[in-house]
Amino acid sequence: MTAQPEQRRQHKPRTSELSTMDAVRLRRVNHWLAQGLGGELADLYVDHYEASAAERHRGRGRQDFLNRLTGDIRRPGFAMVIAETDHLVGCAFGFPVPGDGFWWLGFDGPLPQSLEQLTASGGVFAITDTLIRPQDHGVGRRLQERLLSDRRAALGATLVDPDDHPTLASLRSWGWLDVGEVWRPAGPAMFRALVFPVGERTSARLGGLAHDAWSRWPT
Repeated sequence: MTAQPEQRRQHKPRTSELSTMDAVRLRRVNHWLAQGLGGELADLYVDHYEASAAERHRGRGRQDFLNRLTGDIRRPGFAMVIAETDHLVGCAFGFPVPGDGFWWLGFDGPLPQSLEQLTASGGVFAITDTLIRPQDHGVGRRLQERLLSDRRAALGATLVDPDDHPTLASLRSWGWLDVGEVWRPAGPAMFRALVFPVGERTSARLGGLAHDAWSRWPT
């Protein structure tokens, strides 16, 4: 099955989504505040992934998320943005990808030169999780864009379980590009590697990847 033209159209929020987005406030939190929000973030994680076949298959749960969050908080440059109304409705967090390219370890095939150059220059920021409550549409992309903007990143990068079709579909609709597969020894596990160009200059540098991605998305 070939990719549908809707991949190239920008997502247009519905009226219900607009009302939600208008009410949501975005706020940066440091690693100390992120630690203090651990319980609320874990609740958000459970709500976000409660229907995810990929998470159920891997046996991931609340404590596993808290362990991974603690590990990310300890990384240099960790950053988080939360979305809130009268309660927490979403978050996105991650850390800068080191210039040595270690984050791309296990990439299937040669790493595209544009990604290698952006990584070496320190312009890539890895978003390790974006969580939103199921009813709060339209918040995820805002969180990611704010996080990347605050970090002055040229490129966002993330790894997604290939069985997590809802997340893959959301990222695709927000403009993320699928650039290949990454194999990690702990598991073993295979992930889809996706990138999000920030600004026209980065988009131009990734022009070839955008064309290749047309045939890479799982159908």
